Amino acid sequence: MINLNPFTKKIVNLVIAFALPVFVFAQTSEQNTPKSLRPDITVEHFMKVEPEAVRIIRHPVTGEIYYTTFFGDVIRVKIMDGTPVSEKVLSAEDHGITRLQGAAFHNNTLFLAGNINVNNNKGNKGRMVRYEMKPGNENPEMAIVFNTVEYGANKTTFDHGWNALEISPDGKYIFVNTGARTDHGEVQDNGGEYPNARDNALTAKIFRFPIDAKDLLLADDEIKLKADGYLYAEGIRNAYDMAFDPKGNLFAVSNSGDYDHPEDMFWVRQGRHYGFPWVMGGIENPQQFPDFQPNPDTDPFLSKFAFAWLMKYFHNDPDYPKKPAEIRFTPAVQNLGPDANEYRDKKTGLVMDGDTTGVTVGTFNAHSSPLGLFFDNNKALSKDFKGDGFVIRYAGGPRNGKENPSLLRRQGRDLLHLDLQYDKATDNYKVKTTRIIEGFTAPTDALLVDNILYIIEYGGKQGGNKAGGSIWKITMPANEKITKKNRKKKV
Repeated sequence: MINLNPFTKKIVNLVIAFALPVFVFAQTSEQNTPKSLRPDITVEHFMKVEPEAVRIIRHPVTGEIYYTTFFGDVIRVKIMDGTPVSEKVLSAEDHGITRLQGAAFHNNTLFLAGNINVNNNKGNKGRMVRYEMKPGNENPEMAIVFNTVEYGANKTTFDHGWNALEISPDGKYIFVNTGARTDHGEVQDNGGEYPNARDNALTAKIFRFPIDAKDLLLADDEIKLKADGYLYAEGIRNAYDMAFDPKGNLFAVSNSGDYDHPEDMFWVRQGRHYGFPWVMGGIENPQQFPDFQPNPDTDPFLSKFAFAWLMKYFHNDPDYPKKPAEIRFTPAVQNLGPDANEYRDKKTGLVMDGDTTGVTVGTFNAHSSPLGLFFDNNKALSKDFKGDGFVIRYAGGPRNGKENPSLLRRQGRDLLHLDLQYDKATDNYKVKTTRIIEGFTAPTDALLVDNILYIIEYGGKQGGNKAGGSIWKITMPANEKITKKNRKKKV
């Protein structure tokens, strides 16, 4: 799957200018409001945002909402005369991250993570920094958490880089995901600049660092990374979002490749391997087999319109790394439906619905790009949702008023309710998945404050020009006991 393809463009190609540090976007009459699928959920427009918005977070001390853009801006939402406006507080020139994809607060500390183009944009370095954003401090100093050594970037939309951040519930650690630099483990040598380069020790993994880590240099050395205690889990193609549930379990949602693999949701545990690049969505990657001869005419999982097929990234690959015999892969959370559980049958190649076949899917339908994972950790929602999880689908669904012709993508761009249930027999989770809001435009992240949910969009195009996306304010049914208690605390 081409995951958030605008995210791979080079910064030099971005042409966005801001005349003032504070700028207000007016709501247009053309704004299409997402549709609630439940009568007890309301959706209203909150504000317009800069183009290429990626993350929405909240300063836990001041209560202020921030959002970030892919090209490096950190923006605080200010309320001026009752109207939310955007105030830029940091840029790529400040923190040095030219492809900013991760942001998280811990108390007053703001963590930022992403990627730096090097070697004339042919190489990449990962980077994380932090700022002390204490109230009233308008010029916070930056500290470096880590930089990585240089490794090969590539010319594709599959170079995912360093992105999601999550703070452990005890506040002792910060977790960061680094996505694959390939679609499915193929060689991506960037025109021969990085010969025979596939994925490496710094890609397709989840790392964990002490919250006060500083000035680290991460090498492309898996043995050392494990010895230092930084490598937490591996074999995940691109966990673009992670979240802890009320019990302290870490979950991650991951995008699969351009083959019709389902999109994974994992219960992430230390030391586990989750299968990439040999397994995605519970289906084996065919390129690992020496006799693989890709052909969309005979392989229903491979579309003749898939970018990875058109670019010949699917091919016979006798040098493909062998599956490690000593490692047992941990499977994805299994989706029980009723939604997002369409799949392509391995034997017939037909698209099937798990509701009618009784087959579980690991985890969501192919090419749906799950993002914006979060939990009701404060149990501020009503009984139906109390303590449960939620996730956005970035892709799929009707477009321009027309239903998506692909049966695997006929629904999407929505918010899903996740009712997770632990299964002792498999020592894993299963999930009941239900759509509750539809009709977003490229939603990328979500923020839950008591029973108010904010969802931010990446930013669509109007008349061929980037106009920025929106933040939507969603009122969820509340656990009145908790919300009243929290209101009293705020007063």
